[in-house]
Amino acid sequence: MKKLVIVESPSKSRTIEKYLGNDYKVVSSKGHIRDLATSGKGGLGIDIENNFTPTYVISKDKRETVKELKETAKKCSEIYLASDPDREGEAIAWHLAEVLEVDKDQKNRVIFNEITKNAVIDAFKSPRTIDMDLVKSQETRRMLDRIIGFKLSGLLKNKIKSKSAGRVQSVALNLIVEREKEIQAFKSEEYWTIDALITKGHKKFKASLNKINGKKVKIQNEEEAKAIEEACSGDYVITKIEKKVKKKQPRLPFITSTLQQEASTKLNFSSKKTMSIAQKLYEGISIKGNHEGLITYMRSDSTRLSDVFVKEAFDYIEKEYGKKYVGKVHQKNNKNAQDAHEAIRVTHIDYTPESIKDDLTNDEYKLYKLIYARTIAYLMAPSLSDSVSVTIENAGHEFNASGSVLTFDGYLKAYKDYEQNKDEVLPEMSEQEILKDVSLDRKQHFTEPPLRYSEARLIKEMEEKGIGRPSTYATIIDTIQKRLYVELVKSNENSKTKVFIPTEQGILTDAKLQEYFSSIINVSYTANMEKDLDEIAEGKKESVTELREFYDKFVPLLDEAYEKMEKVAPQKTGELCPECGSELVYRNGKYGRFISCSNFPACKYTKSENEEEVRSEETCPNCGSPMVMKKGRYGSFLACSNYPECKTIKKINAPKEEPKPTGEMCPECGKPLIERKSRYGTTFVGCSGFPKCRYIKKQPKKKKGEENE
Repeated sequence: MKKLVIVESPSKSRTIEKYLGNDYKVVSSKGHIRDLATSGKGGLGIDIENNFTPTYVISKDKRETVKELKETAKKCSEIYLASDPDREGEAIAWHLAEVLEVDKDQKNRVIFNEITKNAVIDAFKSPRTIDMDLVKSQETRRMLDRIIGFKLSGLLKNKIKSKSAGRVQSVALNLIVEREKEIQAFKSEEYWTIDALITKGHKKFKASLNKINGKKVKIQNEEEAKAIEEACSGDYVITKIEKKVKKKQPRLPFITSTLQQEASTKLNFSSKKTMSIAQKLYEGISIKGNHEGLITYMRSDSTRLSDVFVKEAFDYIEKEYGKKYVGKVHQKNNKNAQDAHEAIRVTHIDYTPESIKDDLTNDEYKLYKLIYARTIAYLMAPSLSDSVSVTIENAGHEFNASGSVLTFDGYLKAYKDYEQNKDEVLPEMSEQEILKDVSLDRKQHFTEPPLRYSEARLIKEMEEKGIGRPSTYATIIDTIQKRLYVELVKSNENSKTKVFIPTEQGILTDAKLQEYFSSIINVSYTANMEKDLDEIAEGKKESVTELREFYDKFVPLLDEAYEKMEKVAPQKTGELCPECGSELVYRNGKYGRFISCSNFPACKYTKSENEEEVRSEETCPNCGSPMVMKKGRYGSFLACSNYPECKTIKKINAPKEEPKPTGEMCPECGKPLIERKSRYGTTFVGCSGFPKCRYIKKQPKKKKGEENE
């Protein structure tokens, strides 16, 4: 009998089965097979009174999968659970063990950080038992999200017609709304700068005024700027020259958050797109007939690299670039990092982006090239520059200029497409030298408000504040957009960068959440909750205690909100309902915003928000509502006024055109010939005696070129 291996993704199963050989059968669970039920008190699927006992059900779309897994398991001698190497993967392994009645005390959990032959075979040499602390951590997170999601979403739908709220998404929304408030409240202030424009020999350079009589300069208006210019009446003397070698270390290898940030700024990829492509690269691409994983697991918060890979990379760098380009390992993990597996790196150092370009899509190639460059660059020597800093004084006014010249490119040799060095060359100068050709340039400026969040900036902020986890950032950002709480728009007409702007509904949702739930929907509480979940995963905290502590704090806030939060009335359009005379209001439906009668459900009049509707005398054959005239790409048609609840449409039959006499007679029956329109819209000449006489006059063929005249 074969040994059964269950992985998450179907695309991985074929590759892993090939690596393991004929003794193994590898199948896929296609992700989670169970989730919390929507039964019980409040539809939570959690027995709050009985120590938060969860009730799990097999997801509808996984019933057939589970049936197949059970049938396959009966035919196999052993079962190995090889879901992804993170908390979600551990939970999936536990759910599989529960459903398939696998002994959870046996060592049947297998994890690998990359889908390569050596990594997979090595993993099967040392299976372990399911880590129940990790499972409990994931289970706690899921129950918290269910409680907050169901309870808060129900409140917001009832009171302000918002679609949902979430433990982390609401905090992300709050960051965006608070930033918008800062921008709206910002008052721009005038300030001026003064630069010395200097020519020495054939070279021109600029020195900026920084200090006056040893104090930092602050010029608030043009009068002050002019006074400073007039005071600079003496010689411009070089008082200090500093020369040193600047060393710039390469950036750390990618973790999930930095990959999303760099792909956003360098490739203009959304976080969701980045993670989708990275998943494909991890699970495997067919390269020269072999299906292989090209990068390590894409959900990681560790910058650690395996010793084996580092040695291979050092050998490759020395061979490809020379010994002086070989660097060293300098790991630095975030304080919240789990270090469960390696950083995101390429799996095969010999698979250069150019060598496998033909096997990848354009987007896969772009992301793989970025990951490859970052992996190699991290293990290369730092770049070196000769840096010069010059201080120039005039009557107590201190100007500074700096320049640098790259003397050794180091890691930039591999990372030059994503990080460039620009030389700023200063002319040769000496201390106490007097500069002759100097003019002053004063410029007016105004302080700028803080930048709105781009995807990259929002991810960086969330990471720094400890909100969510790298694996959830893409989902959080996607959710607040789908809920129409924020819009992603260009920061200006000439910019490629898109930034988040909160919608009216997003601002209202945040305002109500902060009014009633500010003690739990905030950065510090959410970050501390993440730490608690980490400690549950480490076996340091007990899940029921944490759930009870949260629930006892949350429920009184919810009760107060239901009692005191006012229902927001729908926005009025200023029109009256043509059927009952009540006011028309804007409502949000499944398919977007529309206009309906405020007297709903007694009056069911509706119309599209952006369209003046012409009423027809006809009624809808399906629901009885009046039909209205609409215009589509193929002309006018009738549609049910109860859209989007009823989507009935009806073609409008255009009146037939009367035949036109031609003055000719039919050569077959002698009756008059007339001009008619066919059902295809073309005109033809035929006998008026149709259908008894079917004569049609042949039209002369058009010569080439005439059809375009």
